[in-house]
Amino acid sequence: MENVNLKINGLSVTAPAGSTILEAAHIAGIRIPTLCFLKDMNEIGACRMCVVEVKGARNLAAACVHPISEGMEVLTNTPKLLESRRRTLQLILSDHDKKCLSCVRSGNCELQSLSQELGVADEHYFEGEMNHYDLDTSAPHMVRDNNKCILCRRCVAVCEKSQAVGVIGANNRGFATLIGSAFDMGLGETSCVSCGQCIAVCPTGALYEKDSTHEVLEAIADPEKYVVVQPAPAVRAALGEEFGYPMGTDVEGKMAAALRRIGFDKVFDTNFSADLTIMEEAHEFLDRVQNGGKLPLMTSCSPGWIKYCEHYYPDLLDNLSSCKSPQQMFGAVTKTYYAEKMGLDPKNIVCISVMPCTAKKFELTRDDQDAAGVPDVDISITTREFARLIRKLGIDFRRLPEEGFDDPLGESTGAAVIFGATGGVMEAALRTAVETLTGEELECPDFTEVRGTEGIKEAFYQVAGMEVKVAVASGLANARIIMDKVRAGEADYHFIEIMGCPGGCVNGGGQPQVHADIRNFTDIRAVRAKALYDNDAAKSLRKSHENPSVKHLYEEYLGEPGSEKAHHILHTSYVKRTIN
Repeated sequence: MENVNLKINGLSVTAPAGSTILEAAHIAGIRIPTLCFLKDMNEIGACRMCVVEVKGARNLAAACVHPISEGMEVLTNTPKLLESRRRTLQLILSDHDKKCLSCVRSGNCELQSLSQELGVADEHYFEGEMNHYDLDTSAPHMVRDNNKCILCRRCVAVCEKSQAVGVIGANNRGFATLIGSAFDMGLGETSCVSCGQCIAVCPTGALYEKDSTHEVLEAIADPEKYVVVQPAPAVRAALGEEFGYPMGTDVEGKMAAALRRIGFDKVFDTNFSADLTIMEEAHEFLDRVQNGGKLPLMTSCSPGWIKYCEHYYPDLLDNLSSCKSPQQMFGAVTKTYYAEKMGLDPKNIVCISVMPCTAKKFELTRDDQDAAGVPDVDISITTREFARLIRKLGIDFRRLPEEGFDDPLGESTGAAVIFGATGGVMEAALRTAVETLTGEELECPDFTEVRGTEGIKEAFYQVAGMEVKVAVASGLANARIIMDKVRAGEADYHFIEIMGCPGGCVNGGGQPQVHADIRNFTDIRAVRAKALYDNDAAKSLRKSHENPSVKHLYEEYLGEPGSEKAHHILHTSYVKRTIN
């Protein structure tokens, strides 16, 4: 690729042709502040925080969209620029709810950080009218507070471009502009799929998940309740970021220790039910292939994806696996098998999940998720809520010892932990399906063709004399590409894995907030996923059908994968939804 030479603050810099000033500055180790910019997603140059001086230009340039050219000379930190950025912040704050002490993003807010860096105090620089909005609490998973919105439009961009949902946008004009849904509908009245990607990219506290930590503490404090917890695979790859660990640090042992100190009666692991999911899903796939069932089979682990399919592809619901998600399978097993084993009344069991996903809060409300006559899972909290709970209770996370999970619902294999990365469910299913079809042990259980953060991946495998074609998609815009092919009869896939969030659960809407300075130049999906693949590689058992506790569950209680009892407890149904 051709390079371009320029100077930034007098420093000679070489950057690839086509780069922006912002990208060239990053190469040189020079940070230019941004607010609205989101790489490959929201490149609109609207907020004016990234303005720079370009020699020979009459006006200040927005570094996030201004292309570099040979011999260009750029200044990024002159008094004129600092004053321009301060004035921009003052204007933004003039119509901003500045209740920082009570804001969920305090200490991790991009607007707050820039105000501190540039010396913009909490003062009324521009007196006059302010907008006031009621909170939108209509969605099951999140709150929208337009009083803290800065109209950066990051949420709008990710909802439309990354997720192909597009239920929010800029309404009205001028001073009355706000981010909202069509006809001023509440978010819960729209086709929102609860993925939370809008929360993940919001630079302020305008969007945040509904906090359920108080419900967790109430359950633990109730002497009549037996409270169990299950953290998802991806949580262990991201939780450490909340406590100063480098991105991609696997904190599984400390995570288990923290959960135990919070006061749960049992600390189990969603990885157990991820293995269980593979047993059911692999059996379902083989049954459809061998008996002329509906193909391609599509995974059902991601509740955001499921709701998207119900809204936009109701004609293809029969292609979905009927397996409950690992979260729900875990709750179902806890309140049936485990309850009977321990002599517990399912009504007195409170099952709590720790998830990288805000859509899991919605999933709790779905029908046909009550194997024991009570909800399979009672409360779901995000990784962020979990971190807040740890801090609230005064637990010193970094000083915790490494601890394991409780038996039997805490035992898992490497196949389970990679569920948190795009392609992980497919790879885990292939490990079991291939060994089942061939009756032979795999020399190497790695199916690297379905790994990686690409939005769409395809692979072919020759298995027991049969060619199996699979596809993997993450992010609902990529799911739409695959689904349109299936609907048009242009795809000859046998098995499709779809994750609602780009990169899979490691990049879920409930994971720790990542500042745009990092998000724009680091593939957080790949960094976090590496922790899961390393965890998998280090395990002695790497295939779901090798999990001793899962084997025992079938022998003692379920019978075999796909049995009538297994279907009653571990499978679910779907509904056709309208588009709003």
